Amino acid sequence: MSEKQNIRHLNLDELKEVFVSKGDKAFRAKQVSDWLWNKSARSFDEMTNLSKDTRTLLEENFTINPITIETSQVSRDRTIKNAFKLHDGNIVEGVLIPTDTRMTACVSSQVGCSLTCKFCGTGKMDRVRNLHFDEIYDQVAMIREQAQENYDIALSNVVYMGMGEPLLNYANVLKSIEHITSQQGLNMAPRRITVSTAGIAKMIKKLGDDEVKFNLALSLHAANDQKRDRIMPINESNKLDVLEESLNYFYEKTGTRVTLEYIVFNNFNDSLDDARELAAFARRVVSKINLIEYNPIDGGEFQKTTEPKINAFMNELWKHGHVVNLRRSRGKDIDAACGQLANKSIV
Repeated sequence: MSEKQNIRHLNLDELKEVFVSKGDKAFRAKQVSDWLWNKSARSFDEMTNLSKDTRTLLEENFTINPITIETSQVSRDRTIKNAFKLHDGNIVEGVLIPTDTRMTACVSSQVGCSLTCKFCGTGKMDRVRNLHFDEIYDQVAMIREQAQENYDIALSNVVYMGMGEPLLNYANVLKSIEHITSQQGLNMAPRRITVSTAGIAKMIKKLGDDEVKFNLALSLHAANDQKRDRIMPINESNKLDVLEESLNYFYEKTGTRVTLEYIVFNNFNDSLDDARELAAFARRVVSKINLIEYNPIDGGEFQKTTEPKINAFMNELWKHGHVVNLRRSRGKDIDAACGQLANKSIV
């Protein structure tokens, strides 16, 4: 017996062809698409405005392959970390991050990661495969339900900052955002979505060429090549001058300033000289700066900097006229904070 086709991998025209070829009405395609992307249906039985015969036809020929929640953990600060199980048994993690001003879904784009950043738990895992666009969409849809069910607040933001490097799964990431932002999908504003990259210059330029409407964040973490080479091997083939050029190209094409993400490590990149190097880099790129508290990982070589050092670091950046925000870690007690997603809690 032939394997069932994933119905979410068909576009609307292809769905119409399916129904017409089966002697049914073409408008059924719009009904099914609405269930899949607007209502986030996970089974054909949920599609109650279709006849039983139509649902049986779909069941016999297609699958939806929805992701499921394997485990969920709730942090003391109300952060919820989910282990999502994919149809092939692989696991990725996604996080609901509630704050006073927003509800954010942090989602994964790959099973594992190939970039081996020294400070990241995911970087210690092998990359197994890219996620399909519908698997990324499912994370957002399910975390959106959690926000409503647990806190009675609508999901406001999505960040592609979970497991994997989004720009190494370019087509699926962009197609997932298309469904998340479409009026026929989840209807979220593109400006509420941020894609974070470790820094792949040619793909940053491609984002510019595609004139994307969402936000871009660069995981910088060091503003000189020697230090960045040490903690992020991707820098060896994407030096800071090349990244600078690509980020300016992105801004010229999209008009969107980039966020520079900078984790502050104790006695590594937290000196005033480091702050001045960051300030100089940020002057050459239309950007704002997010300083991030470090979240220790098992076997990691780095430590979180002290409060006096991070305050002095921020003051130095302010002195140079930069927009700076400090992102406090959330979900640390359940390994849900930035850099800690490594399927550690799965049993």
